[in-house]
Amino acid sequence: MRSLFPFLLCLTGAPAAPALADAPIFVIDQTRLAFDLGPGAPANSPARQANSPNAAANSAASAANSSASYANSPDNPANGRRVIFTGDGEVVGYYVENGAGTLNLFDRAGRRIAYRPRGTKSLFSASGQWCGTLAQSQGQGFAFGVTRSCGARFFD
Repeated sequence: MRSLFPFLLCLTGAPAAPALADAPIFVIDQTRLAFDLGPGAPANSPARQANSPNAAANSAASAANSSASYANSPDNPANGRRVIFTGDGEVVGYYVENGAGTLNLFDRAGRRIAYRPRGTKSLFSASGQWCGTLAQSQGQGFAFGVTRSCGARFFD
């Protein structure tokens, strides 16, 4: 997990469309992140309206973000190609991007754990708390750096 941290710090630019591939998840220390990856950056702020869980594109009430939707369901075979796994290789969930550009992270049972609003590098919990960051490489997929409390939600 430690080897991904320098990679995370080197990223710049706007988020690109995610590649359809498995993605590692690792715990980060928010205080050690580069400014543009943390919640202090204006685009990543939980107070920004576009990042709010009440914004239409991010809302849990939207069918596009609900695990009740087949597209977001653990029963959808396509979600088996978007697996989230730990450094030990344990599968803890999967991710799905909705049509509005919101990236949703679900646990293995299909419960929505976090989302990444369009135009930000940050992940937010269902209640809108800053939860982590998305590390992307150019066309090579990405990894999820999450706070300890957010990562623990995959195991609840």
